Amino acid sequence: MAATGEQLLALASRHVGEKYVFGALAPKDNQNWKGPWDCAEFVSWLVFQTSNSLYGCGNNEGNPSRADAFTGFWARDAAKLGKRISIDQARRTPGAVVLRHAEGKGHIVISVGKGGTVEAHSTRTGVVRRKVDGRRWDTGVLVPGIDYSQREGLSPHKPPSVVIFRLTDPIMTGETVTSIQRALKTLGFDPGPIDGEFGPMTDAAVRAFQLTRRLLMDGEVGPQTARGLGINLPKV
Repeated sequence: MAATGEQLLALASRHVGEKYVFGALAPKDNQNWKGPWDCAEFVSWLVFQTSNSLYGCGNNEGNPSRADAFTGFWARDAAKLGKRISIDQARRTPGAVVLRHAEGKGHIVISVGKGGTVEAHSTRTGVVRRKVDGRRWDTGVLVPGIDYSQREGLSPHKPPSVVIFRLTDPIMTGETVTSIQRALKTLGFDPGPIDGEFGPMTDAAVRAFQLTRRLLMDGEVGPQTARGLGINLPKV
């Protein structure tokens, strides 16, 4: 019998409260592994433990004890393998994956199917339960070899109510970016020239700030990172 999204979710839920370390490698074939995790390693470990197949790794045909999972590899596999679904569909589907990824970084979570998530979030919080709503996402993903069922009656996804600043192409510009850069510089993180352009140096400074503050290190200035920087984000 094929593995199910409910089984994947049940396994994820058993690891709530465990430690997060950015870049930590989880041996996918070790069923007794209890962390540390990073977000992509957590989800790829769950997939292997549930379906006995690698997904979202640099080499999905490699040794599962050393296979390196990464949000960029998840984005690659989502585009070529399995099935991409809307965020609304993912919110209603237990065990579905919800992903955002840009410029070599991102974040990935497991859907509870009722609008919630289980995720390896950050150094400060570890593996936690959160919500899909109010956050920026790119796609939902159904992994091949796993059977899923959608729940009904869930209200539509609520996207962020503020603009999320990040490294994009073309780059984001404006007064808020200048405020981000000034706050970073004041706190000792070099964003490059204070020019109102969210370029690679500003992105690197944001990630360094997030790492030292034990926040989710995705390079995006959303509500939590903005609070840490002491700035206000414009409404959408």
